[in-house]
Amino acid sequence: MAIIINLDVMLAKRKMSLTELSERVGITIANLSVLKTGKAKAIRLSTLEAICKALDCQPGDILEYRKNH
Repeated sequence: MAIIINLDVMLAKRKMSLTELSERVGITIANLSVLKTGKAKAIRLSTLEAICKALDCQPGDILEYRKNH
């Protein structure tokens, strides 16, 4: 897929664990893990908004488009 999920990068930059993000956002660790590993096929805008709020970042910090990936 040409869309890359950089959730792990943002978690590292914010020194936050997946467990802490899960608690702040109200999404299961399993679902966040699917997103983090790039196996998710879709993400709700409300979920993206909650993640951005918890990580104090922009959607573009998490989602990246690579042409030939």
